Amino acid sequence: MDMHPRALDHTQSRLDRPIPNESELTAGVLIEPGRSYGFFTDTTVCIGCKACEVACKEWNNLPADNIGLTGQSYDNTGALSANTWRHVSFIEKSGPGGVRDNLEVPFQSGWLMMSDVCKHCHNAPCLEACPTGALFHTEFGTVVVQQDICNGCGYCIPACPFGVVDLNPLDGKAHKCTLCYDRLKGGLEPACSKACPTDSIQFGEIGDLQQRAAQRVERLHGAGATDAYLYGVPDAPGATGDLGHLAAFFLLTDRPEVYNLPAAPTRGSTRVAPSLASGLAAVAGLALAAFAVFSRRD
Repeated sequence: MDMHPRALDHTQSRLDRPIPNESELTAGVLIEPGRSYGFFTDTTVCIGCKACEVACKEWNNLPADNIGLTGQSYDNTGALSANTWRHVSFIEKSGPGGVRDNLEVPFQSGWLMMSDVCKHCHNAPCLEACPTGALFHTEFGTVVVQQDICNGCGYCIPACPFGVVDLNPLDGKAHKCTLCYDRLKGGLEPACSKACPTDSIQFGEIGDLQQRAAQRVERLHGAGATDAYLYGVPDAPGATGDLGHLAAFFLLTDRPEVYNLPAAPTRGSTRVAPSLASGLAAVAGLALAAFAVFSRRD
């Protein structure tokens, strides 16, 4: 296993202070303001352990949602919410002989698993819809909600094509993943990717992650998994249109809808002009009709 030379400076298990730029040791990434960072999630190596969910809740002090069993396979979280910023979905695919037949190729045994999270869109619809400026792009290229500025209007919720943003009923404010903004400012890798035991969630600079992801797709195609593709990367089969690149993008092996992702996500702001034009055309048509009716009476 490759070891960063700086790791030799911290051989003890108990430290009296945080390690400066620790992300360089844990993720091989030096976090610097002005650069764009994010997640590459390789769903083919996700084992559904939910370590990311636990790490996210522990670091951000988030309470549990839906305590108990949902009856939906092994998914007891259900969905992303104001208190759940990471959600591991379990999709059990049926083969020719049923859900648990032995006729499928031994590739995840029919299971599709994915750790979902805020996508931190380059052109973020939630940010465009926010009337108070509570949502903003950070110096690391991520999207964060400022709780002291959020007025709880909820405009960001329908604006998000991924159903990520949610209002907390206790404080009435919008909440979602911050990509561990506080940890990034301290030179720490985000909690979820640091806790992932299989490196299904990989943290780094967007350009480096996209290159790494493209190489992974090539390797999978060479191994026979020709259905692998990238979602949220420009010019890829799963490109997300005018949202631009997603700072949290995914390697998938089935249609986006199977993973509860939209096949063609859009921004509400791009529909304003066409909607206004159609509205004005309707008003003009009604005016002409009214004019024609009253002119006949004369």
